[in-house]
Amino acid sequence: MDKNFQGEEFAQVVRFTPPLWEQRYQFVKDLVEKYKPKKVADLGCADCRLLRMLKFCSCIEVLAGLDICASVMKEKMHMLTPLPFDYLQPSERSLTVTLHHGSVAHKDPCMLGFDLVTCIELIEHLEKSELKKFPEVVFGFMSPSIVVISTPNSEFNPLLPGVMLHRHPDHKFEWNQVQFQSWALEAARCYDYSVEFTGVGHPPTGMEKVGFCTQIGVFIRKYPQTGGSGPSEKPTEAVYKTVFKAVYPSLKDEKYLQNAVINEVIFTAQIIRQCLMPKHEEEEDESERKSKFQPSVDSLSDYLGKVVVDKTMEPFVNGNKVYIPLATIFSFPKVNRLCGTFEKLCKLIAGKVTLSSDGSAVMFDTEHENEEN
Repeated sequence: MDKNFQGEEFAQVVRFTPPLWEQRYQFVKDLVEKYKPKKVADLGCADCRLLRMLKFCSCIEVLAGLDICASVMKEKMHMLTPLPFDYLQPSERSLTVTLHHGSVAHKDPCMLGFDLVTCIELIEHLEKSELKKFPEVVFGFMSPSIVVISTPNSEFNPLLPGVMLHRHPDHKFEWNQVQFQSWALEAARCYDYSVEFTGVGHPPTGMEKVGFCTQIGVFIRKYPQTGGSGPSEKPTEAVYKTVFKAVYPSLKDEKYLQNAVINEVIFTAQIIRQCLMPKHEEEEDESERKSKFQPSVDSLSDYLGKVVVDKTMEPFVNGNKVYIPLATIFSFPKVNRLCGTFEKLCKLIAGKVTLSSDGSAVMFDTEHENEEN
């Protein structure tokens, strides 16, 4: 529920650089880089900007957002849609992004199993009855390994011109440092979490006792989650409405992996072919080709660095055909990483790339520069 005006307008007055909302998001991103969670949920995701930032974190495989305002999510959810580049260069990890419409005061099984849950500028928007249920839903029911909660520090408000009672009319309350820490410590005690306090938005020099403009609590679950021992019954009925879901192309999907391998095999073979063949090959006889063969291989080895050339791996020319052994192509780091085994390489390109009669080499016609499968 972190809107542009929250932090951005008053940050310009006190000259927070970068803007306060960005500092909050960077704090979360730094935590992700430290703990490497695979599944992250953002409660009160609103305009989805935090989710958009986190989707680029390579450790994350599942992202979920929840907000009570479906219209704001629907307006901005396009930012989470895969781009053409994602299909051209699929990631090695899988990534699914889902947005749900619902309240943090309700329990839904779709929010189980997350490693990290973020609540950035959320709790101050909750009614008293919702705030009362919030710890049980997040810490008791969802029970992630890490929870990050940020909220305005009311002690900072006098430093913000124009702020009378609360920073935004939708805020139901704003806590000082003692109030927030007292609430957080009690929640941590009840649900077996530890909590550390920090924040973003430093006060002016000489006013350090005021504390951060945004106060943050980082909760770490003390004990591993054990099935069936939690304080809550796990409901079987879904109460949230899914408003968006995107499954990103991934090399874990064999369809995308096969396309990537085929493209890389053809690309690698063409590079080797270009290094082997002289510029005016049609004007040269077989003896000239043979005399230039070894220097070309040496040049290739120097250029690519990784290819070990022996008798069984040497590319060769026979008539009007160039043969690039699959063993040579497999020795290239990217092809090797994509396939893992030579057998898988053969399986993925079978019937998709032009091979020699025994299937041991990629075959090109010397008379066509861009011969493809």
